[in-house]
Amino acid sequence: MVAKSPTAPSTLKLSEVARHVVMPEGIVTTAWPRVVDQCSKMGVEFDSWQHGLGTIALGKRKDGKYAATVGGVVLSIPRQVGKTFFVGMIVIALCILFPGMTVLWSAHRTKTATKTFSSLKGMTSKRKIKPFMLEPRNTNGEQEIRFRNGSVIMFGAREQGFGRGFDEVDIEVFDEAQILTEKALEDMVAATNQSRQEAGALLFFMGTPPRPTDPGEEFTNRRAKALDGKSKNMVYVEMSADPDADPDDRKQWVKANPSFPHRTPVESMERMRENLTNEDSFKREALGIWDAVSSAQVIDEVSWANQADASSMAIDRLTISVEVPPGRGYAAVSLAGLRADGRWHVELYEERKGVDWAIPYVVERASRNRLHAVVADELSGLVEERRGRHYLIGTDVLVTLAAREGKDMAIACSKFYDGILDGSVFHTDQPQVNVALSVATKRPLAGSWAWNRKDAMSNISPIVAETLALWGAQNDNVKRPTRRTTSRTAVML
Repeated sequence: MVAKSPTAPSTLKLSEVARHVVMPEGIVTTAWPRVVDQCSKMGVEFDSWQHGLGTIALGKRKDGKYAATVGGVVLSIPRQVGKTFFVGMIVIALCILFPGMTVLWSAHRTKTATKTFSSLKGMTSKRKIKPFMLEPRNTNGEQEIRFRNGSVIMFGAREQGFGRGFDEVDIEVFDEAQILTEKALEDMVAATNQSRQEAGALLFFMGTPPRPTDPGEEFTNRRAKALDGKSKNMVYVEMSADPDADPDDRKQWVKANPSFPHRTPVESMERMRENLTNEDSFKREALGIWDAVSSAQVIDEVSWANQADASSMAIDRLTISVEVPPGRGYAAVSLAGLRADGRWHVELYEERKGVDWAIPYVVERASRNRLHAVVADELSGLVEERRGRHYLIGTDVLVTLAAREGKDMAIACSKFYDGILDGSVFHTDQPQVNVALSVATKRPLAGSWAWNRKDAMSNISPIVAETLALWGAQNDNVKRPTRRTTSRTAVML
């Protein structure tokens, strides 16, 4: 929180707490003192670094326009620093100072938008702010903070289309900016072109570093533009711990979060550390650490692209694999085999939500092809043992088990990796597999490595399935499935 408290506020300057501060050119004055004065009357004070941020965010050029009215104010700041309160107080003060101001506050998710509406509703219900307010509106899906002077702050979720069709908007706040698509910007930014404010419209983009699976290109591109020195009209401020920080090093917590521990309680950080079990997630959310731009995926993009062949086809040693991740939210079925030129082919057959479809799907494919093997992860839950042999549950299709936590998986991953890099394995350039590869990392296993997810939201099943299929196709020590055909055929799509 950034409101006045018994604890002495931080005296550190913005330049002392932020990893990156990029300012627009030509700032000669700022509207920040008016905001500070209004907030002081309402019982709110700011830390020194917040004064620095507010000064440049509301900085103006000689023509009286906000210096960031074109590029916007971009804030990459971890959770629990108080950015919602800080930007919220700026918006509230401006709405009071400039009658008739229209503000759109959007988030990616409805849940976040509703939570922010409740937070600002609580802020505006304070004794010294309430006289400026009308009753908030929260009916028929409309959530609005309303002011007596005609100003209004409207809240909504971009995933629900909030922001389309508005005009004469003076401020737009893009919360959860790490999940921000070009389409959402197209829908919303044009609404500020008709702002009636003499200083121009303001855009705030605030969020944490995006996950690999997030549509974070817009946020990422703004950061890259600012850090490359290519932006002359943007405020960019980033707060983060060191890139190689130990997540349990509390000195790094202080470095990432200027509100810790005098505003942000120790238990708040401990709670995040306890519940964000994936270290990369904690580093992004709590420490503000961006994934290294140069941190390539396990198989680099150039090598992967070199082995793309949309016309590739397997004609021999046809092997199907089925992969079910631990959460069992979906399953993936892949094919591998030898090509006519003696090199190897892999492709994703199918990926769907749930797992009930997987066994009938594999059985149907097995009935149409003379297969070398059907491979399944031993923990897939799709296999049963009968008379010392393993079958897909309720079928007569023999299965070769691959030990997820043993040398089978380690060997499979190594051979898949080597095959792509030495040019002996080709894939069909499928989007689902490309995405899976982009969010896959390594974990140590059996003296080698196996595929691992970057975070709990990452889906790597397509790449794991292809890896298991290739392992089965290259392996002579497999269980031959029941054969329903007598002639060898290429895979039937």
